[in-house]
Amino acid sequence: MAQIEADLASGDDGFRLQARLRVSRPGIDAAQARGIIGGAHQICPYSKATRGNIAVELSLA
Repeated sequence: MAQIEADLASGDDGFRLQARLRVSRPGIDAAQARGIIGGAHQICPYSKATRGNIAVELSLA
């Protein structure tokens, strides 16, 4: 299960988007779950399209 939160933040250079993804992987070792989450983030088409343009925080719940 994943929970996604997106914000519109402002700074000296104007507005920008940022996102937080909190993922729950019950029954999977935490280190293995972090590896799966990180790997998925690397190959996800949406992540690829926004990489470098949106700050993303990944966390394991």
